[in-house]
Amino acid sequence: MDEFAEGYVAPAIMANALYEGEYPISSSLSRPLIASKLVEIAERERADAVAHGCTSKGNDQIRFDVTVRSLNPELKVIAPTRIWRWTRKQELDYAASRGLRIPESHKKYSIDSNIWGRSIEGGAIEEPWNEPPEDAFEWTSRPERAPDEPEYIEIEFDEGIPVALNGERMKLSDLVIELNYIVGKHGVGRIDHMESRVIGFKSREVYEAPAAITLIKAHKDLEKAILTRRELSFKEIADREWTNLVYEGLWGEPLRESLQELIKGMNKYVCGEVKLKLFKGTLSVIGRRSDYMLYDLKIAGYDEGWYPTDEEARGFINAWGLYSVTARAVRRNVQEARVGRSERLAH
Repeated sequence: MDEFAEGYVAPAIMANALYEGEYPISSSLSRPLIASKLVEIAERERADAVAHGCTSKGNDQIRFDVTVRSLNPELKVIAPTRIWRWTRKQELDYAASRGLRIPESHKKYSIDSNIWGRSIEGGAIEEPWNEPPEDAFEWTSRPERAPDEPEYIEIEFDEGIPVALNGERMKLSDLVIELNYIVGKHGVGRIDHMESRVIGFKSREVYEAPAAITLIKAHKDLEKAILTRRELSFKEIADREWTNLVYEGLWGEPLRESLQELIKGMNKYVCGEVKLKLFKGTLSVIGRRSDYMLYDLKIAGYDEGWYPTDEEARGFINAWGLYSVTARAVRRNVQEARVGRSERLAH
């Protein structure tokens, strides 16, 4: 669990990793680690093949196959479900025929979970007009049944990594697990998402990710207080590309490694605390503080402190808008000249 948290969840937090702005790539993050363990065991046992149960419709087949091949090109990857083109019912029937007990919830839905999130597919969820049934959720309360009093939490970050919750320092895996409980009971962390799969079609996906949603929101808010506007603008591009590469099963892609180093470097000064409020399905950042904040009340405040002079303001505005003003003037003059020329030719 610690290996997953430190090696995969931590960089995802630093990258504000939300695929298509919604999904915190919980399953995507776990596949490279699982694949690396597969290869490790196969090499130790001198096996010439590994196998997985992914279907030909899902993203996971890509994540496992590509990662295994990148780690050991000599290993053969066998995917029985893909070869036999089994439906979910056929898989369940086969498991039953072999005496394998499948939990009832897994018979109704396809469920995948780790500390970073829980994904739910299948059953009534496949119809995009249907509200996800309440029995699909395990980690989060129904918002209207959440506590009637708000709860406030504080998260401390050091170089972009969460290191303390409500003043108590703890390792990342424990912090994530604790947050899942605290945040989930307030009905926060449910995601209903029309997702663009790698393989080329849309899929309705439902997730529970209380800790992931909270930590990414808090981290992103702290970044806004600390990084410059240009840093934030560029980092959004790097974050999105890193997230897409991981989602698409390209953990072994050299660009992912390079982007991860870049993103880690940009988190060097992301140190501080964020205060959040939880109440009946809502999550709000209500405070932040850091020694590295670029906010200065003496400059930003309206009651007192620094004010540019009228001359300074006009000088800045004139220089700032020069491109726009010049472009409009040039194009207007050219258009007017063309109209005048056309009118003269008409006469």
